[in-house]
Amino acid sequence: MKLRVQSDQEPEINLTSLIDVVFLLLIFFMVSTTFERQAALRIDLPEASVQAETQPSRDERLELIIDSDGRMYLNDRMLTDSRPATIRAAFEEAAGDQRSLPVLLRADALTPHHFVVTAMDVTGELGFTRLSIATEQVNEGSPE
Repeated sequence: MKLRVQSDQEPEINLTSLIDVVFLLLIFFMVSTTFERQAALRIDLPEASVQAETQPSRDERLELIIDSDGRMYLNDRMLTDSRPATIRAAFEEAAGDQRSLPVLLRADALTPHHFVVTAMDVTGELGFTRLSIATEQVNEGSPE
């Protein structure tokens, strides 16, 4: 009986083919996958219309005006400062429990952004859902 002589070499596994296949699969899935960008915050953007809608009277809405220095006026009454607590107190005093009142936000074009965002945050936290931002219509043909 003849027995095989054991060799001192360890068997070698060639991984080159396996790496090539995995790399090709990775490229295939990367190319065939569609990426969809989803926002964390869902908002319904307003639609512009040519027709003028009926505006509620001044007594039926809250109007917050922010000037270029960040001073705020709620229904023509100046707020002492622009802190969220002050804005909240002014809205609670003016609206009471009526959260269905429309809020019109008028901000100067040079108003720092954070004043507008703070005002919008406070109105949202208080439960006002009818927020409008006033803008001016610009004629495209006129020089600025």
